[in-house]
Amino acid sequence: MLSERPRVFVDADVLFAGSASATEHGASLVILRMSEITLIRAVTSEQVITEVERNLTQKLPQALPAFRLLVTKSLTVVASPPKSALLAFTGLASNKDLPILVTAVRKQCPRLVSYNVRYFQPGHPDVVVLQPGAFIQRVRHLLTRL
Repeated sequence: MLSERPRVFVDADVLFAGSASATEHGASLVILRMSEITLIRAVTSEQVITEVERNLTQKLPQALPAFRLLVTKSLTVVASPPKSALLAFTGLASNKDLPILVTAVRKQCPRLVSYNVRYFQPGHPDVVVLQPGAFIQRVRHLLTRL
């Protein structure tokens, strides 16, 4: 019997970078493609989708079609947590990014991929926060052990 695919929470900056990638080899896009081909299950929240859509509209509107396609093919989008759910996690991440960390914990994503690792400090013991390149390196290491 196959076990469930590893769950990875994808932050807005990773989704933005993957959508705007000029190459197929950038770590952010590779992570999204890994989810598309069902090696992992990439999870994100409504808050992230809203943030990326807003930023792409303002800064790089030509990347919006790629973004929408990636969302459809690669991501499981979940509801953002209510404010009341954040209280128990206060101080574990920056105020702006606390809902992201809480969603990763609540949706049982043991890895959160973000370029802004420092915003998720001191963090939560159930979630390891990694930059995209570091996540890809871990995957490569695991694959070499097969």
